[in-house]
Amino acid sequence: MSKDKEVILNEEIRAAEVRCVGDDGTQYGIVTRNEALAKADELGLDLVLIAPDAKPPVCKIMNYGKFKYQQEKKLKEARKNQKIIEIKEIKLSVKIAVNDINYKIKHAREFLEEGKHVRFRVFLRGREMANPEAGEQVLESLWPMLEDIAEREKNSEARRSIH
Repeated sequence: MSKDKEVILNEEIRAAEVRCVGDDGTQYGIVTRNEALAKADELGLDLVLIAPDAKPPVCKIMNYGKFKYQQEKKLKEARKNQKIIEIKEIKLSVKIAVNDINYKIKHAREFLEEGKHVRFRVFLRGREMANPEAGEQVLESLWPMLEDIAEREKNSEARRSIH
């Protein structure tokens, strides 16, 4: 549950009549608030308002502490299992020399072997911006050197990344 969404339970429920549902799915029907509270107390559970905008409001009889604990446990497990993708960016220019390309490819291979994603970016300066195809040619020349250990991901014609 989010902190901004406050949960209303037990005596905090102000509706005179509520539709009451059990923890196991049992329908108790439309009962007064006091009857629903008595039933929850009899079962040793909490009465939780789950649909305040419904006519009449819907309440569920449940162990709220256990429910909250399970929700937090699920969130913690989801955070633990999420995979963080690290993207390394390698910058190039249109006038890059062959030995510089080889040096950048060596670093890209190291990053790929570590399981990281690699993004190549070609910077165009001044008059180079009039011919963006030259930048694409530089990127196209890199791919044959990496295709044995990488997969190519095309985002758009102007942006490409390799992982």
